[in-house]
Amino acid sequence: MGWSFRALDGQAMQAAAGLLIGQHDFTSFRSSICQSPTPVKTLRRIDIIQRGAYWHIDFDANAFLHHMVRNIVGCLLVVGRGQRPPAWVAEVLQARNRDAAAPTFAADGLYFLGPYYDAGHALPEHVPAHDWLGG
Repeated sequence: MGWSFRALDGQAMQAAAGLLIGQHDFTSFRSSICQSPTPVKTLRRIDIIQRGAYWHIDFDANAFLHHMVRNIVGCLLVVGRGQRPPAWVAEVLQARNRDAAAPTFAADGLYFLGPYYDAGHALPEHVPAHDWLGG
C-alpha cells in the first residue's frame, strides 16, 4: 500500500491517538510473531506534530509489542487521510484482532530513542557506554 502524506488531518490523528492512551490489550496492534507474554501495555503519550513536509509521531509507553508502533501509525494515517473517523481506532483496539487494523506501516524513518526508567529504580542516567555511542 502506498502512503500519501500531503493532506493529513493532524487533529483527527491526535484525537484517534488519544483513544489509545492508558492501559489496554493491544492485540490488534501486535505482530503475529510477537513474543511478549502479555498484550497489555500502558501507552502514556502519543504526540503528533507536523514540521513542514514531515510528520513527527512520538510514543511513550511502559513497553511495546512487536510492530505495535508501526501498526498504530498505519491506523493513524488511515484516520488522517479521512478514510476512517477517529473513533474507528477505539473499535480496532476493542476488536483484539490484528485483521481489524490497517496495514503495518514501513519501518522507514522509525527511530528508537532509548529507554528511560522511573527514578524509583535508582539507575544512573549516564553510563560509560553512552560516551562510546556519542550520547
